[in-house]
Amino acid sequence: MVELRGPWLPSAGFLLLLPFLLLLLLPAVPAHHRASYKPVIVVHGLFDSSYSFRHLLEYINETHPGTVVTVLDLFDGRESLRPLWEQVQGFREAVAPIMAKAPQGVHLICYSQGGLVCRALLSVMDEHNVDSFISLSSPQMGQYGDTDYLKWLFPTSMRSNLYRICYSPWGQEFSICNYWHDPHHDDLYLNASSFLALINGERDHPNATAWRKNFLRVGRLVLIGGPDDGVITPWQSSFFGFYDANETVLEMEEQLVYLRDSFGLKTLLARGAIVRCPMAGIAHTAWHSNRTLYETCIEPWLS
Repeated sequence: MVELRGPWLPSAGFLLLLPFLLLLLLPAVPAHHRASYKPVIVVHGLFDSSYSFRHLLEYINETHPGTVVTVLDLFDGRESLRPLWEQVQGFREAVAPIMAKAPQGVHLICYSQGGLVCRALLSVMDEHNVDSFISLSSPQMGQYGDTDYLKWLFPTSMRSNLYRICYSPWGQEFSICNYWHDPHHDDLYLNASSFLALINGERDHPNATAWRKNFLRVGRLVLIGGPDDGVITPWQSSFFGFYDANETVLEMEEQLVYLRDSFGLKTLLARGAIVRCPMAGIAHTAWHSNRTLYETCIEPWLS
């Protein structure tokens, strides 16, 4: 006898198991793609804009998909010459709501002059939640060098006499002068600097203790720079090194701000929270577009 069979229908039990079987057949997703990454905030430098960071944005999106990256579009171009305290206030208003929406913390990537803006933010913001502060070729101990920027802004001055402008009330209205650090006129720098001498704790002020406490909230300080930068002078300023009166570079551990722990550097180093990543062969304008630099010095800290 021929047995007639209708179309085969899966059992109810098989249908219940089908979604789990399909999951087993799907390729595994790499762990770093499954992770939930902290938001990244990028602060540009002198004469820059958000467009300058398109390569960095591409790298982050490729290696850490799903990361919320905000390249702040404030004080672009010539507006970046505005006094740094004015810029700090503007950037503070921009980053505060981003931090408020990220209870797990955020990362800061701050380039050149922007690195000083970010360090001031870490000082004045009582409840910041910055995990990694990545200082990308920033003159953290100041600038003392003739650059194209300075020649354009002050065409009749050289580094040896620029202190006459920068250490005047008029000069302090320019961002560049806020971190001009002439090692031959240290007394003038300490008395006239309305920005760098304050965030370094080199001059007494009523907020010094609170600012130090705030700065030490940071999870990690990543310092990046190199000998072929061509703009930051000395280039070791990116690592808190700077000239003495003889223009011999003293490293971070030899600086008074470190030895006195005036704003927390020594404490950060003692707890293993400072990462130094020097890299040769990179010009100043290429730090945020160099893929090797990103993979070596930035990507590992974007948790």
